[in-house]
Amino acid sequence: MRVIIDPDQPDCVPPQTITDIKMSLLREIAPYATAVMLDPVYSAAQAIVTQSLPGHIGFLCALEAQGYAGEPTARKTTLLNGWSVEKAKRLGASAIKLLVYYHPDAGAATELQEETIRGVVADCARYDIPFFLEPLYYSPDPNLPVIAAQRQYIVTKTVRKLGALKPDVLKIQFPIDVTLHPDPSTWADACAELDETISVPWAILSGGDPYETFKTQVEVACKAGCSGFMAGRALWREVIHAKTDQREEIAREIALPRFQELSDIVDAYGNNWRHKHDLPTIDDRWYQTY
Repeated sequence: MRVIIDPDQPDCVPPQTITDIKMSLLREIAPYATAVMLDPVYSAAQAIVTQSLPGHIGFLCALEAQGYAGEPTARKTTLLNGWSVEKAKRLGASAIKLLVYYHPDAGAATELQEETIRGVVADCARYDIPFFLEPLYYSPDPNLPVIAAQRQYIVTKTVRKLGALKPDVLKIQFPIDVTLHPDPSTWADACAELDETISVPWAILSGGDPYETFKTQVEVACKAGCSGFMAGRALWREVIHAKTDQREEIAREIALPRFQELSDIVDAYGNNWRHKHDLPTIDDRWYQTY
């Protein structure tokens, strides 16, 4: 968000500006959402204190520090210092979200990321809170950027490996580069392969794609087995550049109709998350082994 606000000097964007924008979006869109994604630095406690988040709407709370440690070709996610699954649960979070930069063939870097994920999986199980995992790919080769044609291989192998670590939900990049394959008729097979590979429920992230493109991606993915969407820039990019006194109006007139349109698509075509999760049989002694 800092980069979108000020591409030339993102580090100069005041924290309060980020908080104000997020609160404007929450006030207009959150009442219609299943849940919203908040971060502990700029929005989680602020949303509660300012009552920008309705009390009946859930929120996912981020766990990671911004950016990554290590080299660009061997990225390591670090957890935000002073923050934890326990604190997020105590604050009232409905779920935990962790973003990891991940390439399935990055050797030691891959193993370190998986170790971090296992730790969060264990903590979420301990505090009985769902875990949403968001892997973003990168190139482990300094001389070779990620080629568009490799995207399906990377995303599919990533969800196979990370699904085995048992997050509750995977937040996934669309499995093919739509600039390389602009015809939506070619997208369905890639999403079907993705669904067959993923062992847990999954949602599509917008990843900065234009709204109309993302809308089509959501429909194609849901028809293939996806359970929903987790969108950011595709919804609210225009709000970022609006004047302070116009933010909520633009969120109401542009972002909210987009959100409602995407929600209608998911209601029509989305796959029930229970198809990927086996629920236990409950009897009158369930609590003894819970």
